[in-house]
Amino acid sequence: MPAPRALAPAIQKALHKLGLRRDIDLALHLPLRYEDETRIVSIASARDGQLAQIEATVTASEVQLRPRRQLVVQVQDASGDCTLRFFSFYPSQQKTLAVGARLRIRGEMRGGFWGRQMLHPVFRVAGGELPTALTPVYPTAAGLPQPLLRRLVASALTRVDLPETLAPELAPPYAEFSSKNGLQRLMRLRDALTFLHRPTPDVALAALEDHSHPAWQRLKAEELLAQQLSQFQARRERSRLRAPVLAPAQGAASLTARLQAGLPFALTAAQVRVVQEIGTDLARAQPMHRLLQGDVGSGKTVVAALAATRAIDAGWQCALMAPTEILAAQHFAKLVGWLEPLLAAEGRSVAWLVGGQRKKERTAALARVASGEAALVVGTHAVIQEQVAFDRLALAIVDEQHRFGVLQRLALRQKLAAHGMEPHMLMMSATPIPRTLAMSYYADLDVSVIDELPPGRTPVVTKLIADSRKDEVIARIAAQVAAGRQVYWVCPLIEESEALDLSNATAVHAELSDALPGVAVGLLHSRMPSAEKKAVMALFTEGHLGVLVSTTVIEVGVDVPNASLMVIEHAERFGLSQLHQLRGRVGRGAAASACVLLYATNDSGRVGETAKERLRAMAETSDGFEIARRDLEIRGPGEFLGARQSGDALLRFADLATDTHLLDWARATAPKMLEQHPDLAAQHLERWLGGKSDYLKA
Repeated sequence: MPAPRALAPAIQKALHKLGLRRDIDLALHLPLRYEDETRIVSIASARDGQLAQIEATVTASEVQLRPRRQLVVQVQDASGDCTLRFFSFYPSQQKTLAVGARLRIRGEMRGGFWGRQMLHPVFRVAGGELPTALTPVYPTAAGLPQPLLRRLVASALTRVDLPETLAPELAPPYAEFSSKNGLQRLMRLRDALTFLHRPTPDVALAALEDHSHPAWQRLKAEELLAQQLSQFQARRERSRLRAPVLAPAQGAASLTARLQAGLPFALTAAQVRVVQEIGTDLARAQPMHRLLQGDVGSGKTVVAALAATRAIDAGWQCALMAPTEILAAQHFAKLVGWLEPLLAAEGRSVAWLVGGQRKKERTAALARVASGEAALVVGTHAVIQEQVAFDRLALAIVDEQHRFGVLQRLALRQKLAAHGMEPHMLMMSATPIPRTLAMSYYADLDVSVIDELPPGRTPVVTKLIADSRKDEVIARIAAQVAAGRQVYWVCPLIEESEALDLSNATAVHAELSDALPGVAVGLLHSRMPSAEKKAVMALFTEGHLGVLVSTTVIEVGVDVPNASLMVIEHAERFGLSQLHQLRGRVGRGAAASACVLLYATNDSGRVGETAKERLRAMAETSDGFEIARRDLEIRGPGEFLGARQSGDALLRFADLATDTHLLDWARATAPKMLEQHPDLAAQHLERWLGGKSDYLKA
């Protein structure tokens, strides 16, 4: 049911911004924290540094102008006195704080040389009964004050229908838990929500804050179950769909056989295994939905190429989509090198589709795709635009799939709808995904892992160096360039501001150009026109530039074997997986390679704890899966997977690091519930996901 119509448009807008459209959304909008307004303490007994609620009489009130304009109010109760300070205030507040007024005041008590004081406390005229429950403080948006949000939530809770969807035999593992009163039964959902919105003052705040309270456990179990139900349902629905059957081509004349014969290297055992897994899927009439994981440099592109030849051999088309033009161009160059000569003999080609193409070039490419002459289409988001009409698309390969929004992946799947089928999907990720995360977010995916690196790759030595020693690093760069090697220098994206990012990279480019006379230093950042980016990258790849100063646009897919040193500035600002991706850009040739993590210290010459953890992990291991596990611990699943891409938080209540027992229960329960209680499953999904379950099918 939508929010009441009587609400003003601005309030409606603020509610929608928070995703609060239905009564159930408001009921599930849980407090960030709680304030205890249930008791009053004397001024003397209030502890320093803690929130306290006092009742006192105003004995003095004046506006002071030095050292800065402020309202200073003296209040007193039977035990002592206290000073209230306000640096911003209104005439109406001064009126309430007049001498003689009796007030109920709440704030953090501070001690010190000048006596006890509170800064900007909350106050109102004393009197009235004290609340019987803790006061919830909700996540909110501009124009939505806490009192109004509390009223809306309380009202929604009285209206919302909350039937129990968990059958008794499917109860979660905490169905009975120990409490002060002995063994308690599982909390009903309504009781759990009512309690979390208005907890009684005797509850341990720690149990509410760390989400270990049984009411929280109930909600986390429900949320994880909804997620697993949607994943299993998506898998089940997909098994009813149809996709082209791509039987393997026989004989040495097939495109697959000719590609393998022409490769300058042998496939690793892991690559052979993964190619077979993909081949088995492609031979079925159900659409493949497989995630191909592999560490940086493990050889995913050649596996993708062999999957593409399988589709082309069967008389169909293949599309490969990458998140950035640089990465798409890398794939294009490799795939063209491998496949173009083989396809040309059959009168077919590889097409290139990106956003900034000239109209003539684009029109020609679209015509080749529509006629089927383009057997393989490589590009960015441009591949999924409406005007791109495939003749016979059988396989869609999405590289760095976590960088794409869900809607984009769904659009790609619509490209075969005219044939009453959908293409096979192969998603690739160079960010290895820890097992718990894969179990949760990719329950509907089959996962293939390339867990061995090709021979001949040199291990990369990782050094942590404070940025005060930048001169030593620049001297090392000069030595590397003199030895005929190339160097990356990566600048961070500061606070997601492209403008800052740009000025930073530009400044570093100027600094290195001055410090390294006679060395060609290039600059690459996201705001450069596409043609310019391409030209700079080509100069670096061909060895004309000794140093490339870049923002994180080079994070994925860039392959320059001659580059043997990477310097990452402000390494403490990057996520672990991102640092690992960047480090993987060196060590691609036979030369000894190093990655220098330059970190900035604070005024005391130290680095923050989280940053220290990150940097330590990078120096200790080069195993992508171990790094991914640590990254998950540090950042949480939303940031790790790029939740921003889909616009929705991945899990609001459950925590994969601590709630694995509930995740195991949800995984085991979801198929049983779909089988034995389909009506309850449908109710459960509607409650938790509403119309968002489509997102999980992508």
